[in-house]
Amino acid sequence: MPAIDVEQLTKRYGARTAVDHVSFSVAEGEIVGFLGPNGAGKTTTLRILTCFQPATSGSARVAGHDVFSEGIKVRENTGYLPESTPLYTDMRVRSYLWYRATLKGVPRRHRRRLVEEAMERCDVADVAGRIIGHLSKGYRQRVGLADALVHRPRVLILDEPTSGLDPNQVRDVRDLIKEIAGETTVLFSTHTIPWVEQVCERVIVINRGRIALDGTLTGMRKRVEPWARVELRTSIEARPAMAALEALTAVFFVEKLTVGDRTSLRFLTSKADAGRAQEAARTALASMGGTVEDVRLGDAVVEDLFTRLTRGSERAVEVLS
Repeated sequence: MPAIDVEQLTKRYGARTAVDHVSFSVAEGEIVGFLGPNGAGKTTTLRILTCFQPATSGSARVAGHDVFSEGIKVRENTGYLPESTPLYTDMRVRSYLWYRATLKGVPRRHRRRLVEEAMERCDVADVAGRIIGHLSKGYRQRVGLADALVHRPRVLILDEPTSGLDPNQVRDVRDLIKEIAGETTVLFSTHTIPWVEQVCERVIVINRGRIALDGTLTGMRKRVEPWARVELRTSIEARPAMAALEALTAVFFVEKLTVGDRTSLRFLTSKADAGRAQEAARTALASMGGTVEDVRLGDAVVEDLFTRLTRGSERAVEVLS
């Protein structure tokens, strides 16, 4: 039985559908990245799976328990870190984690050991006696992680666990997730592709409430393998320059990078058509009286596929699929 099993999950707020017939499963011990832009339905899905919010229809089971009829059992077997990291800021770290372990049903004879273990694991033992409200955001995030892990859950669900953290703190969270790989099933939401590539091998991409992709990173890399990305600068203003490039048959998904004295653009093309696409781009912009410089050709990356799936035109998505 999967650690997480979701079937046709739907959540509506009046006329707006936040989650639209979503189905997926996560195997025991698997680490899965749940990707999507802001407003895609990630947080709503995770809140349903952790019994903080009801669904409109569909079904979901976590650690073998139904999230609608067995909420207490789901909570006993799940660790959850919401994006906002709600903590009692007037409590000291050790006291807070002891209190949380008590609420989660950790037997008293094991409580001290598991609290100390969670603090060590999340690197907050050195601030065990400090008031949470006096800690930096990075430390508060780690206290939240310790809270999520203190009862040794079978399933760990993290909503944007690295939001607002500096690079060193992000690395700490990444290493922790790697450390618990195999012993705990992890589903975490994010919109940062490079971070996902370092932590897991499978991703689920959600966009506008629907699953846009469910597969391995290896599979995603294979999908972008035939494609190249081209970056260039031009003297033409961004909007007309983008329109000119989008009209070219060998060019897909033109995006603006930065605008200074020159407009910087990026687009995708097949590797087989890369030379023709670059020449066509030069010709199109020159016909508008503009110059083209700093043309750079490189391989497409997984982030390109994610961007196309969540922001691209239907034509671009179809081509990369």
